[in-house]
Amino acid sequence: MQARGPLMIEHRLIERMITVIKGILAEIESKHSVDPVSVDIAVDFIRVYADRTHHGKEEDILFKELNNRPLTKEDRQIMIKLVEEHVFARQTTKAIIQANNRYRNGDKTALADIAARLQTLTEFYPKHIENEDKVFFPSARNYFTEEEDQAMLVEFWEFDRKMIHEKYKSVVEGFECRQ
Repeated sequence: MQARGPLMIEHRLIERMITVIKGILAEIESKHSVDPVSVDIAVDFIRVYADRTHHGKEEDILFKELNNRPLTKEDRQIMIKLVEEHVFARQTTKAIIQANNRYRNGDKTALADIAARLQTLTEFYPKHIENEDKVFFPSARNYFTEEEDQAMLVEFWEFDRKMIHEKYKSVVEGFECRQ
């Protein structure tokens, strides 16, 4: 498997979550309400899986390695744009969290903010994923030897192995802070 393989597999799961988010949007549309826990779960997926795990591998491993390579001007511009898009996704997710907290605390006007930001994610991710899968990843592969690509794949697996511990350490710390 090439190093881009796990990233593309992760894209398929992110696409499935986007379908789930569209279901949450349909619930908002039909019921004019939302279960804040459903939003929490969707946000947790986006923050931990899509951003920290997936974007983390891209930014902390792939893009970091590519920064040391003589990229074409076009490839460098695409990589910069992808990082900017990751930041945009983080900001959008943070806005959903804030709106969901307001909604949970009785601010019914926050429902429109939740819906708008969730809609933004459903429009953002398919385009972002397509750009990575069909344009950037194939081009980026050309900057690595087979050995370098396989070493990066090993780095990806190690990154994933550490993520579960990071995730659940933060869960425990969150509960400890409440006590």
